Amino acid sequence: MLRMSKNKKFNRKMSKKKIKSKYNIKKEYKEAFKFLWSVKNYFIFVVLLFFLITIAVYSGAQNQELNNTLLEYLKKVAEKFEGKGIIETIFLIFSNNLFVSFLAIVTGVFFGIMPLIFIISNGYALGFIAQKTVDIAGITILWKLFPHGIFELPAVFISLALGLKLGTFVFANKPWKTLWDYFYKSMRVFFYVVFPLLVIAAIIEGSLIVLLK
Repeated sequence: MLRMSKNKKFNRKMSKKKIKSKYNIKKEYKEAFKFLWSVKNYFIFVVLLFFLITIAVYSGAQNQELNNTLLEYLKKVAEKFEGKGIIETIFLIFSNNLFVSFLAIVTGVFFGIMPLIFIISNGYALGFIAQKTVDIAGITILWKLFPHGIFELPAVFISLALGLKLGTFVFANKPWKTLWDYFYKSMRVFFYVVFPLLVIAAIIEGSLIVLLK
């Protein structure tokens, strides 16, 4: 009995070692970028659609009701940051962007409809904010706002592209197997690519918000 229990413990230790030895961070990143490359067309589509909407809204293609709703939302967001220190500000930005990015991926399962809504709504919001900001502070203010999105926007675009890719599982020969495969690979990209980008973005944006108060 003692020998059997010792053998079981030994086997457990060996299996744990095998699991650990199988993990290779270089391989994980390689696989993440490999899948990311496979969604490049979705990424290009997301970027083009996003900036087309942004430019259109900036140029005046706006809806007053949407503008009023957006202004109310922006006021509520601004209130969340009132009286917050740099660490709290960074955490708020990071947690919000992380949640939105994760949502952009997983809601893609509904035929990619939700990621499309995210693209349109966020493109509209950016165009509206840019137009109002330029009206108040001039065109040069856009260069000061540029650091805010240099890491955040690529992370969000990647998430949206992954969400659109996820929604195409319905066209596969084995849809449920394909869904799981896309989801697993998307989460790898989310963890190894999107997550670090959002950390950097939150640190930059949070620092600028607090320092420029």
